[in-house]
Amino acid sequence: MTIKKKIKTALVLTIATFSINAITAQEVDKSKNYDQGFRLGLGLNAGYATQNPYKLALGADVRLQYDLSKRYSIILTTGYSNLFVSEADGEDLGFIPAKAGLKAFIWNDQFYLTGEAGAAFAVTNNYDKTSFLLAPGIGYATKYIDISLRYEQYSDFPTIKSDGTTGKGFGQAAIRLAYGFKL
Repeated sequence: MTIKKKIKTALVLTIATFSINAITAQEVDKSKNYDQGFRLGLGLNAGYATQNPYKLALGADVRLQYDLSKRYSIILTTGYSNLFVSEADGEDLGFIPAKAGLKAFIWNDQFYLTGEAGAAFAVTNNYDKTSFLLAPGIGYATKYIDISLRYEQYSDFPTIKSDGTTGKGFGQAAIRLAYGFKL
């Protein structure tokens, strides 16, 4: 089984598990009159890539969140990110991520886990490919502030291996600081 198929299988199982839990949680929270609704978050991201030629990553995003219950939410995220390289290694890679996922609060209604999947659309002048994107994360949120750590895997973007040959697929570890509010 290829890595891409393993990732897709894991994603489907995760979504199924969260969906079953969300349905159960939704039933319980209805009795408490939980006010479902939308939230919007505006975030800044900084990260470090795990593969050459990329180093630092900077970006901004917009996240729409719909609360299914007090503990589970559906999230949609987009924005712009730029992966920087040194001049000797080539050109920077800018892309627009489009992700959908689930957010599950696990402790004190403030600490949460996320799982997102989607596509990263390259927008640099000499590279216009799209990559599959998978992004698990962990975070802390208050009424207005959201801080999270995540790992993003881009399966199709080009890389340079240690022996100098080209390959594809790499990851980045990133931190996100966001301001969020109810719509």
